Amino acid sequence: MPDLACPVRRAALAIDLLAIDPGLGGLVLRARQGPVRQAVLDRLYRLPLPHRRLHPQTTDETLFGGLDVEATLGTGRVTQRDGLLSSPSTLVLGMAERAPPALAARLATALDGGAGHILVALDEGIDEESCAAALCDRAAFHVDLDGVSPSDLPDLEDPDLTAARARLSATPVTVDLHRQMAELGEMFGIESLRGPLFAIRAARAVAALQDVPLGTEQVEIAVALTFAHRATRLPETQDQQEAEPEEQESREETDASDGRNGQEIPQELLIEATRALVTPDLLDRARIKAMRGATGSGSGAVRKGNRRGRPLPSRPGQLGSGARVDLVATLRAAAPWQPLRRLSAPDRTGLQIRPPDIRLRRYEDRSDRLIIFAVDASGSAALARLGEAKGAIEILLSQAYARRDHVSLVAFRGSDAETLLAPTRSLVRTKRHLADLPGGGGTPLAAGLRAAIEEALAAKRRGLAPTVCILTDGRANVALDGTANRRQASTDAIEMGRLAMLNGIEALVLDCGVRPEQSLKSLAQAMGAPYLPLPRANAERVSNAVSAALRD
Repeated sequence: MPDLACPVRRAALAIDLLAIDPGLGGLVLRARQGPVRQAVLDRLYRLPLPHRRLHPQTTDETLFGGLDVEATLGTGRVTQRDGLLSSPSTLVLGMAERAPPALAARLATALDGGAGHILVALDEGIDEESCAAALCDRAAFHVDLDGVSPSDLPDLEDPDLTAARARLSATPVTVDLHRQMAELGEMFGIESLRGPLFAIRAARAVAALQDVPLGTEQVEIAVALTFAHRATRLPETQDQQEAEPEEQESREETDASDGRNGQEIPQELLIEATRALVTPDLLDRARIKAMRGATGSGSGAVRKGNRRGRPLPSRPGQLGSGARVDLVATLRAAAPWQPLRRLSAPDRTGLQIRPPDIRLRRYEDRSDRLIIFAVDASGSAALARLGEAKGAIEILLSQAYARRDHVSLVAFRGSDAETLLAPTRSLVRTKRHLADLPGGGGTPLAAGLRAAIEEALAAKRRGLAPTVCILTDGRANVALDGTANRRQASTDAIEMGRLAMLNGIEALVLDCGVRPEQSLKSLAQAMGAPYLPLPRANAERVSNAVSAALRD
């Protein structure tokens, strides 16, 4: 069995499997530019398709082709040129973490179309910046090379891939393996069915590469390569499984009655093969990504205009209101119509531009982001929660200049809530204000939410993009009117959560209790926010969770 603990060997094996079966989609390679990443990229020559480089600002015309303006004007006939997606190829996307949603959607559509493309996404993100979820889901493999030094580079073998491709079609898969992969995906909390399907394809490719029948070792390798980075939870332990013996016996009888004849691979081996590559931080990031879905990235609010910011593709429009004309795009739009317009107006000479040809420049700018920590400062665990919140705020603020982040702190305890730290980017000022924070008393969760919502609405009026991060154990026992009423306190918290969602305020609910609290799950659902249990939260895990939910 190959050494899957070595990231470079995993990346090399992934490339070999992609060369055998392009249907595996691609590889997300997370690494900064350097000799380690280059050693892996040098192996891309083994992929049978031509290589085409992409960057985050690749336009639709480059991808799909379009009008060749020079040839059209030179010959007098409309001439089209092919795009990068016109034929199967290996698409190497640099700075994949910067790819805008529109480009990610187009590449995902191309991979789904069955044209035979292979995507190699080079993720150069810092901290929790990462490649778009749509691309990660369509790439079977994900390898993180962070922490690998050039001195650790192993000697890689070069197996015969041509013979392996010929053997692939002769490697059968039974129905039992499909069922087992689906069950294993459910155990690890993998919602997308692409995970189990990629695992089966990878197992066939491994068997073809090793020139052996499909068996336990090949499936172990496949699930480790395709499931570890998709997992959002770990399967139950043996003790937890023994707690439901009757259900297991019933399931075993059902499986026996199916009468299927095929591979029966011990599930424990596959679980351990995947668990070996899963880390707590990887689980936190995967949970956030899965729960956030398509609700937004959490980055600064996007503002479109025609004066400043990052250039966007031009769009048809009308002159006036200070709009700026994109001259090249306008000429492109007008060029195909010139022969027809000369026939309809022979008395006119030169290039004829009509109103529908006008293309206007557009730009995109992002507002600064504000993270509002609403921290439960009540009860015996108050000092621990406040301490971890302080540490997380300091970690996030140390990255503020690169991320355009501001932070604010709202603490709730006793019968009310108060803003202890106004929005700031100053790490020195923050440490001074966080030195002595009070704790103890009841849990007025609704009051804390109300104060955080007021802070978020004020930030929106100042042009910031606020996100509320709630850090609590969920045991609300003080209502909005200050009375000790547990039932009313829970109702008030849900109402405040709905108010936050109605105002379009993004949020993240971090459950710091010993066990997951159902009331906090209900609150997160009311807010339309991700819910993340962190029973052993520390400053680093809290900051990582927040960064994963609010990545640029």
